[in-house]
Amino acid sequence: MSEHYLFTSESVFEGHPDKVADQISDAVLDAMLKDDPNSRVACETLVTTGMALVAGEITTQTYVHVPDIVREVTRKIGYNDPRMGFDCDSCAVLVTIDRQSPDIARGVDESSTHEMGAGDQGLMFGYACNQTPELMPLPIQLAKAISRRATDLRKNGELSYLRPDGKCQVTVEYEGRKPLRVHTVVVSLQHSGEMNAKQDQLKKDVIEKVVKKVIPAKLLDGQTIYHVNPTGRFEIGGPHGDTGLTGRKIIVDTYGGWAPHGGGAFSGKDPTKVDRSAALYSRYAAKNVVAAGLADECQIQVAYAIGVAEPVSVHIETRGTGKIPDAKIGELVRKHFNFKPRAIIDQLQLRRPIYGLTASYGPFGFEIPEFTWEKTDRVAALKAAL
Repeated sequence: MSEHYLFTSESVFEGHPDKVADQISDAVLDAMLKDDPNSRVACETLVTTGMALVAGEITTQTYVHVPDIVREVTRKIGYNDPRMGFDCDSCAVLVTIDRQSPDIARGVDESSTHEMGAGDQGLMFGYACNQTPELMPLPIQLAKAISRRATDLRKNGELSYLRPDGKCQVTVEYEGRKPLRVHTVVVSLQHSGEMNAKQDQLKKDVIEKVVKKVIPAKLLDGQTIYHVNPTGRFEIGGPHGDTGLTGRKIIVDTYGGWAPHGGGAFSGKDPTKVDRSAALYSRYAAKNVVAAGLADECQIQVAYAIGVAEPVSVHIETRGTGKIPDAKIGELVRKHFNFKPRAIIDQLQLRRPIYGLTASYGPFGFEIPEFTWEKTDRVAALKAAL
């Protein structure tokens, strides 16, 4: 008999302080790539009560006014009221930026005798599975759907008492590798002061207008547990409630813990940084393997040495779900996917200002034109190779 167990993944709203920082860092990156696609950007942001600090190492041929970007991003998120302790018009913006280290640049820069090398050493993972149409693990997809739905209802005024901050968790019951039902949903949403005495109404709204609108009814039953604002109130939030930093939501941004993470964050990094580009490309390769029917799951690890184009290693495993041996799938992946940094950038068209779209809910599981790594355009080639 297959094992029954529970697995939980988390998502956070775009107003979560760490996500505010991610969005600012990626907005700075996008603004530079728009005018200079070859910009080298490593941008970090810290947000706290009444202040945003933007720091990093950047080499570019353009100029952007960082304070304007900070205010535009925070206004779009919804931090536009001084009573929240952090707002777009009155927060202080501190900027401290230097150029990229020449020691890094010499390993990345292309010349007649040197092809583009990786912008850093490190290891990255890509993953796909057939639990959802997007070929993502079910718990993280459901958690992200809740986050997006709650934010949409805040912005369109249907749940006007909501504020930007929030987070949620979805626990799924599995039998073996097969998801059966949603066991528990946890949602914590920042709200206006008027709702402190109306938590029962808030819970009802969230369950009926948010959770049950995005989680398929067949996955919910009378035993499903709901925790909505379990402390009883969530009025103080955002950067006023917690300091936010770029790159602290790396599991939220990927597979919700269902697959490993190499440790490198995404936001604020141009595509010469393989922390970002190789993670996107590994997802691209893994997704095409699953879409081609070669396996129900595919996990790819790739590793690099700084300044070296050829990966140190590329490892493929299917957790026992491969229709052919993993070694054969690995041969096909290495034949049809080029993991060198320049090839990744060119194939996925990564020098475009698209990264702000990835900063709120991560880059995976959304099939939109900008997300080239979500395409399954190598399926025919993989099948033909068999």
